Amino acid sequence: MPKINRTVLSTKVYAALKEMIADYRFKPGARLNVERISKELEVSRTPVWEAVRRLQQEGLLENIPYRGVFMVEMTLDKALDLYQVREVLEGLAARLAALYANEKTIEKMEEALRNQLKVIEKGDLVGYSQTDFEFHGLLHKASRNSVLQDMLGSLKAKMQPIALEVRPLLPKLYEDHLEMIEAIRSKDPDKSEKLLRRHNRAVQIQIQKEIETLGRK
Repeated sequence: MPKINRTVLSTKVYAALKEMIADYRFKPGARLNVERISKELEVSRTPVWEAVRRLQQEGLLENIPYRGVFMVEMTLDKALDLYQVREVLEGLAARLAALYANEKTIEKMEEALRNQLKVIEKGDLVGYSQTDFEFHGLLHKASRNSVLQDMLGSLKAKMQPIALEVRPLLPKLYEDHLEMIEAIRSKDPDKSEKLLRRHNRAVQIQIQKEIETLGRK
């Protein structure tokens, strides 16, 4: 039984740490404080280190001897690939959400955006990513398509923080979210999909500009 409990705990810590990464809790190249994470999750350092090793194997973290554990920075080229796929999948999710979302879900999305506006005004990128994650998660769930939700979940797991200045985009991305809600409330699947794809493409354009600036393509 102790072995089973330890396995369950290790899996939960791994999931929590991966969620922190997906939620842009750590900046690209940032050092992770294992001691602080273990205190926050109220566990010993052992399951945290087990989670770190798993995330190393997935290419999300790097453990540098005598220096510590660091976030691996995602390349801009890979980020562009991921956003291209995300555009298509989320476009479908938005289309289905317009058909199936109920008023309760829409109200939750509006609440997420009220919080999002507050963090945008503060220039809080971590706060923005958290509210963005919540908003898109509600949209994915509203699609009522379990296969699509699994695919988007798998895609999200591959997303990592990237060195990209997105603050100038935040007000426009927020306005996109507002428009999406109105399209979903109006049960307009075509407009919902169009808005979501445009929303994703705005980030792609910013990534492409950064790639060109660096002379990678």
